[in-house]
Amino acid sequence: MVVSCTSGPARAGTTAVPRLAGCALFPATNAWRQDVSRLPVSRYSAAWVRSIGATAHLHPDFGSNPSYGMPVKTVPTTQRRVPIRFTDYGDESDPGPYPIPLTARVEAGGDRHVLVASANCHLYELYGARRTATGWSAASGAVFDLRTNRLRPEGWTSADAAGLPILPGLVRLDEVRAGHIDHALRFTVNRTQRGWIRPATHQAGSTTSTSVPPMGARFRLRASFSLRGYHGAALVILRALKKYGMFVADNGSSWFLSGTSSPWNDTDLDQLKRVPGSAFEAVDTGAIRR
Repeated sequence: MVVSCTSGPARAGTTAVPRLAGCALFPATNAWRQDVSRLPVSRYSAAWVRSIGATAHLHPDFGSNPSYGMPVKTVPTTQRRVPIRFTDYGDESDPGPYPIPLTARVEAGGDRHVLVASANCHLYELYGARRTATGWSAASGAVFDLRTNRLRPEGWTSADAAGLPILPGLVRLDEVRAGHIDHALRFTVNRTQRGWIRPATHQAGSTTSTSVPPMGARFRLRASFSLRGYHGAALVILRALKKYGMFVADNGSSWFLSGTSSPWNDTDLDQLKRVPGSAFEAVDTGAIRR
């Protein structure tokens, strides 16, 4: 992974500004940077936790194996733009060209994401990406301006099922090494309802039942959950989950937390597997839209 996304040192009593490619990770008022530790619990919380699995456990969907996690590429403002041909959701995708090098790594597995952070303060993300002779083909793609709070149009997907950007929600090694993560994270659940909560804008659900979480539902680690005995990367991640929580971003294995493809310490990350689903609660961040 080639990435420069440091948050910078945090002073006592302050929150560092998370950064990507030298740019602030959205304005301070952005939902990704919202402290949700004191928000009210959603009336659906207990049902949603049961749906995902109260006795299942948190699982890092990244590790020392380079085929795990999502590769991230940073590029300068001078990066050459190449054409993008969309194969599935072109009507909901931002048209190219994108400044994505043909050497950018593609995520292993079926989703085949390509994630690029540019020094022009934009994110360029592809889903179902494949190289072509002159650029890329992809099922869908989205561009996010890090300088604004602008969301995708209502009902539109992105490179993620929820219509959210992917890169801001990843656990990143540079932030863990800095000792703090100052934004929400991204995770997947096995089953979602047909709806979304902003900042999500899209659904990929299989039911209308309100007992199942929609895309964009936000969960936090309970304040009462003891962090005694946790250390290293796991402790940094769990502290972030108490303060900023994590968004339901896609259908997949339940409680699977997303991170970058990096030289992680698996023994350190394995501590997360001790955290049960019952340690989480959904917070009330707005109405479910359909």
